[in-house]
Amino acid sequence: MVTLTDDGAAGRDPRRWWALGALVASLLVLGFDLTILNVALPTMARDLGASTGEQQWMADAYVVVFAALMLPAGLLGDRFGRRRMLITGLGVFLAGSLVGTLVDDVAWVIVARALMGIGGALVMPLALAVLPSLFGPDERTKAVGAVSAASALGLPLGPIVGGWLLDHFWWGSVFVINVPMAAIGITACLFLLPETRDPSSPKVDTVSTVLTAAGLSILIYAIIEAPHRGWGDPLVLGLLGAALVLVALLVLRERRSVRPMLDLSLLAQRGFLLNTLAATLVMFVLSGLMFVLPQYLQAVLGHDAFGTGVRMLPMMGGLLIASRAAGPVLARFGPRAVISAGLVVLAFAAILGSRTSVDDGYGFTALWLSVAGLGFGFAVVPAMSAAIGALPRDRAGSGSGLLMTVRQVGSATGIALLGSLLASAYTDRLDTSALPRAAADAAGDSVVGAHVVAGRLGDHALAASADAAYIHGMDLVLLVSGVAALVTALLAAALLRNPEPASGTAPEPHTGMAPAPADAGQ
Repeated sequence: MVTLTDDGAAGRDPRRWWALGALVASLLVLGFDLTILNVALPTMARDLGASTGEQQWMADAYVVVFAALMLPAGLLGDRFGRRRMLITGLGVFLAGSLVGTLVDDVAWVIVARALMGIGGALVMPLALAVLPSLFGPDERTKAVGAVSAASALGLPLGPIVGGWLLDHFWWGSVFVINVPMAAIGITACLFLLPETRDPSSPKVDTVSTVLTAAGLSILIYAIIEAPHRGWGDPLVLGLLGAALVLVALLVLRERRSVRPMLDLSLLAQRGFLLNTLAATLVMFVLSGLMFVLPQYLQAVLGHDAFGTGVRMLPMMGGLLIASRAAGPVLARFGPRAVISAGLVVLAFAAILGSRTSVDDGYGFTALWLSVAGLGFGFAVVPAMSAAIGALPRDRAGSGSGLLMTVRQVGSATGIALLGSLLASAYTDRLDTSALPRAAADAAGDSVVGAHVVAGRLGDHALAASADAAYIHGMDLVLLVSGVAALVTALLAAALLRNPEPASGTAPEPHTGMAPAPADAGQ
């Protein structure tokens, strides 16, 4: 296998489009798994007796480890070979999926998800990092569009296939399905992807890696525990303080390093910083929405797992439409206007969704989900492409790692903060005054638990109270998400800059999926 260095010549390697296919297969696995778990959470909560906090950890264990290891994963690929680390990551992801199929305890499911996060941390930044080495500026937009489309394609497939599996098999089947997909990704990378590396990249700093992992984990744990203990609880305050200290030590250590693992100088580049922040906010909103929506569709509206997956399609449809329409819209209005407009559309959809009441059926949900999908697509795809295009070629791995780390921190924080907001609002509104203590605790853990208790006791009033309480919490989450998206839209409109057209460069033909010019936002 030929090894390519980051000297620019690799952009014309004859295998580059086949290599892109290998990357698409790899990212398809990650996108597929993300939405499969969300639709499985209500079933797992019922079968495993998982509380809302434990459900948050089943979702967050993956993204916390993902975010913590993203930077060292990018550097490992830079130094030792991106193809080699991609294959290793897919192998670890496959192993974590196998563990998930064999366990029947919440704690072990969380362990399996964390193991999958290790694999995902190796796959995601390196799949992005090889693009500047494989493709020149004239082709990179198409390549980024294909990678973005692969990530988007996994989203609608996950709930549908996952729902069908849950209706016919046990919940562990949502892990089994990852095994053949990861094996296909490994095979594709092995035979189609050329090796690329940057031997001059910084070494992996063990201390910085530990500080990152510990700081993020403690922060997420504090946010998840806060609704149950109270934000003023000494343990919660102590954990938040410890997380702040660890993150501060990380920043100080990296700023003093000659070749830092966390290259904060990249954040000084206006295009990279602002587009990364925009993409991160979108992931914050998306992760929170994907956490609250399946429980609403299953527990409140009463759909089965497969029906829930199908009913999440309007958002995925809107996302795919936006990713295909982004090319001509960007050419006409520029990335600043498109990203800002996408965030405004997202804000409108979330605020519209916050008007959901107990009397509304699925039709209203489908309406605002479709609008939300359009907003997601027009905001995150151009922002990601612009951020990637702003990275120096010789820092592709570590720079992509930083980008994906910030995004995953947004996802983990979204699940933790918005999930905690949901849990607090649900518990405050739920009426359990007539229940024995044990039954009241089970009902207060989650809306799924409340319906299980109501079914056992024949208590229709409890089921109605749980539905109303959950919708109240979901509406609050959507309102907060909408306001956050609107504020980000205003900041993007004020601060982002459109790229200067390069003299003598012909415009790139529209491919139907190109998300943004490669140098957008610089």
